[in-house]
Amino acid sequence: MTAATHDAWLRRAETLDLPGAHLIDGVEEPGGGRTFRAVSPRDGRVLAEVADGGAAEVDAAVAAARRAFDHGPWPRLAPADRGRVLLRVADLLEEHRAELALTVSLEMGKPVTDAHDIELRAVINTFRWYGQLADKLTDESPHTAPDALALVTREPAGVVGAVVPWNFPLTLAGWKVAPALAAGCTVVLKPSENSPLSALLLGRIALEAGLPPGVLNVVNGNGPVAGRALGLHPGVDVLAFTGSTAVGRHFLRYSADSNLKRVWLELGGKSPNIVLPDAPDLDRAAATAAWGIFFNQGEMCTAPSRLLVHSSIAEQVTEAVVRRARELRVGDPLDPATEMGALVGEQHLARVLDHVGDARDDGARLLTGGARTLTGTGGVYLEPTVFDRVAPDSRLAREEVFGPVLSVLAFDDLDEAVALANATEYGLAAGLWTSDLSTAHRVSRALRAGTVWVNCYEEGDLTVPFGGMKQSGNGRDKSVHALEKYTELKTTWIQL
Repeated sequence: MTAATHDAWLRRAETLDLPGAHLIDGVEEPGGGRTFRAVSPRDGRVLAEVADGGAAEVDAAVAAARRAFDHGPWPRLAPADRGRVLLRVADLLEEHRAELALTVSLEMGKPVTDAHDIELRAVINTFRWYGQLADKLTDESPHTAPDALALVTREPAGVVGAVVPWNFPLTLAGWKVAPALAAGCTVVLKPSENSPLSALLLGRIALEAGLPPGVLNVVNGNGPVAGRALGLHPGVDVLAFTGSTAVGRHFLRYSADSNLKRVWLELGGKSPNIVLPDAPDLDRAAATAAWGIFFNQGEMCTAPSRLLVHSSIAEQVTEAVVRRARELRVGDPLDPATEMGALVGEQHLARVLDHVGDARDDGARLLTGGARTLTGTGGVYLEPTVFDRVAPDSRLAREEVFGPVLSVLAFDDLDEAVALANATEYGLAAGLWTSDLSTAHRVSRALRAGTVWVNCYEEGDLTVPFGGMKQSGNGRDKSVHALEKYTELKTTWIQL
């Protein structure tokens, strides 16, 4: 289906069967009767009426997860058996790949080819990787005196609340749900109110794959109500959140005000992308810089939104990025020729345009874009936007825009580049382009970021952890390290 035509995707969209109820204890529940509309940013069309959950629905889902953890089979299964269920989830995600990609594209606006080829590949690989890992973990037996035996074991932490955003609704759900399930935990997943439909489909698929009722529950609702109820719930042992830094602060407060549940946060970013004169390929560096900021409409926490370029090559690199921005095809997410789709909604577009307006007022030079486009479609589209002459202390250089807006800042030496790169409250990711191995090592060590890409951007696989420093959060998704969030260390000391 990845090679399907525009017309084929349109026809499929007309017959798509979309869920709307919560998934609690293995049953699709309408909840208390409150609903909200899932509206497609593609054209403003209402996709579905979705059950709007609150404290009652969260209570029911947490109770189901608690029963499944305390009395159900899932935590007590052999790890290999849990792994086989996760592998079956991956297989079913593959079978439903076109349906899921279409749902993601319709609900949050990304090009359907990106949803199919990138997002679905990521979530399928995530469930498959943790399914294969489940029975390959080992505990510890430290060396002790001859008259004692010490065991250090990792045990499932309990009920996990997972709150995930709309920009990669399945990928980021998978990064939390898959390792939590592999560890033997049960989960209450709250997707964003902007992207509930794909999460509900994931819940259906997990049941079909053989996950026992109550092990994975999905509750829809907005953050200040359903998210808050989950964060405050005393029956939740671990809370994993991906989203804004402002909301992350709320979850820490909820933990302090309830049961001191562990809270793992993956938050915002204002990632620098440093291009040095000795970059191995300046054209590729510029093309990657443009791809990185405009991919997924710039709605990406790791987006390289600050392009830091040495003054000797700044004009050359910036011209190449602007040229690519002007060539980029913005259009219907269901058209395979589209390279940049719709922003997630009107409120988010207004926020991005507010940043654009402030940048102009602050004296930055607009090189291209900066305006809404395709206004006749009913959708939410923005031109790819590039500013240079951006002041390092300006709002555009310091705050996360979460849209297709690039800031270009020039520097004269390496120390200045590192200082500019670190001059932010965030520390999620960074890029560096250089041919000098020593420079690559020195600068990578100096950058306060959870991931540093050298001569590339957004590369990696499930073997490596992902997460941030500073106000970009704590803990790590992906890799074996993600399991640390969902397990408790227990020491057993046996006197012989």
